[in-house]
Amino acid sequence: MTEGNFVDYVKVHVTSGKGGQGSKHMRREKYIPKGGPDGGDGGRGGHVIVKANKNLWTLYHLKFKRHYKAEHGSAGSKQTSTGADGADVYIEVPLGTVVRDKETEEILFELTEDGQEKVVAKGGRGGLGNAHFKSATNQTPRYSQPGEEGEEVDIILELKILADVGLVGFPNAGKSTLLSVITAAKPKIANYEFTTLKPNLGIVEYRDFKTFVVADIPGIIEGAAEGKGIGHRFLRHIERNSTLLFLVPADAPDIKEQYDILVDELRRYNPQLLDKERLVAISKSDMLDDELKAEMKKILDKEFKNIPYLFISSVAQQGLTELKDKLWEMLN
Repeated sequence: MTEGNFVDYVKVHVTSGKGGQGSKHMRREKYIPKGGPDGGDGGRGGHVIVKANKNLWTLYHLKFKRHYKAEHGSAGSKQTSTGADGADVYIEVPLGTVVRDKETEEILFELTEDGQEKVVAKGGRGGLGNAHFKSATNQTPRYSQPGEEGEEVDIILELKILADVGLVGFPNAGKSTLLSVITAAKPKIANYEFTTLKPNLGIVEYRDFKTFVVADIPGIIEGAAEGKGIGHRFLRHIERNSTLLFLVPADAPDIKEQYDILVDELRRYNPQLLDKERLVAISKSDMLDDELKAEMKKILDKEFKNIPYLFISSVAQQGLTELKDKLWEMLN
């Protein structure tokens, strides 16, 4: 998937179908001079339904079609025949899609299972035909009900990636490089901030043909939760990850301080993110010699008391097996 094809936020206008008009027909047959009312009901208008599809990874297919309109129900007819229901319209989305009302920003529902369906705009009910209104005192009603109007609503479709591990770090921490080394993903890598503009997914192959999914989230900067930089747009993807892998480069001025800033941004965005399992990987550690690494370990053992950490180097392929082992242990 190219970076431009990753779409995780789409606004859509949906309109359900109007219900069909009930019939006012009077029975007219040979030898039955006063057959009475026999008008049928109108058909239901079509629903607009959002459906989860496990074969989709992005909302790209919705990018160029922003209006969805269901069919109107057909009118009733003679011999109490009910009109046909309007055809439903389906909007297929990837697993992990959240549907919001555009006006109120309220979450209507979210889809996390393949084949799950939710009606986002109900079709109008069909009107009753005049056959429903006959009685002993009103034997020839010449009226019927009109069909109900459909619903018209603007919705926001928002994708939150379903991945086992989310990579969290500042720009240039080495997240894309790590993803390219431990998975078959080919993210854009360059030595400048915000190389990654869209989340990237990769599948890590573990021992005995086991796998888990890692998501490289675009770099977070201080103030991201308030909307600075681009990281805040993608913080929602971290909500779905069961384990968070914090990447801090070995040449950072203060490793613990950088980690604390990242944790604080997550807390300000959504405090529930702090309940997830955490692992700290100190990247680019091929720059450290054994003596310097030993000194850093003494400091980090005090600073990261209850948080596991390890040294890795994506370029030199150091510590990656231990990293996979640790992640697998945390995921299971």
